[in-house]
Amino acid sequence: MKRRQFSKITGASLLGLGINPTLTWSKNTENTLRLGGPVFEKYENPETWVKAIQKLNYKAAYCPVGTDASAELIKAYESAARKADIVIAEVGAWSNPISPDEATAKAAFQKCVDSLQLSEDIGANCCVNIAGSNNRENWAGPHPDNFSKETFDQIVETTRKIIDEVNPKRTFFTLEAMPWIFPENPDSYLQLLKAIDRKAFGVHLDPVNMMVSPAVFYKNAALIKECFAKLGPYIKSCHAKDLVLKERTFMPQFDEVIPGRGMMDYRAFMGEIKNLPHIPLMMEHLDTEEEYLEGAGYIRSIAEEVGLKT
Repeated sequence: MKRRQFSKITGASLLGLGINPTLTWSKNTENTLRLGGPVFEKYENPETWVKAIQKLNYKAAYCPVGTDASAELIKAYESAARKADIVIAEVGAWSNPISPDEATAKAAFQKCVDSLQLSEDIGANCCVNIAGSNNRENWAGPHPDNFSKETFDQIVETTRKIIDEVNPKRTFFTLEAMPWIFPENPDSYLQLLKAIDRKAFGVHLDPVNMMVSPAVFYKNAALIKECFAKLGPYIKSCHAKDLVLKERTFMPQFDEVIPGRGMMDYRAFMGEIKNLPHIPLMMEHLDTEEEYLEGAGYIRSIAEEVGLKT
């Protein structure tokens, strides 16, 4: 059976039973932190994948298969995740669908479509990408035209086309904020949500990517609260990182660090997630399993302080 045919049948069956497929993951998520991260241990099937995640005490996970996986394998992983009460948080579609290079943009568009289809098929919370860039050399890099009206309109058109190509019923296509292109702050997200005007478009929240100045960096609790106040209903997944500001430089320079070693206000972050406990929180960009374990330990300790189960 073809993947898209399988997806339509599965989604229709769930809706026909009066079940919202986006709400069927959890047995009991009330006040439970859905923390996850990469799995370093090798796995060969859904059962060993689940064991690897449970060994880390994760309650959320990155998508375990690629876009070339068969419908049967996807269904097997989805079933194993649901049985183990593990949320598949996101499918990464990292690419540049607005690249000025036509071939690059075309390939990226197809990657986004295929990734969104996988997200729909496996029942992930969302498919995530950044908007892209006008930079030919760096798919996620800065460019003078990135904040132009033309670029905004291009992001809107491209995102609509990606969503309309798949027409997902139980997942969302989301954009993650970046410092040098839309969406770069909560209000920019709101503008895109209104302009794109698709029910299947959502927010992938990464507050660290919005900390573009020392003022925002030192007062990041206010940024976090603003994000959840304005974007809460649209947030489908979050990234967990931390940041330090270098001291011996004349212009601001930031470095990512293990959660707990920087200035990210995790008490504010966990306090907001407590109000939306279905949202997974995914660690990223660390080098070793030991670093992830340290970060997870810190995040869980703060989560427990604000009343979240871990």
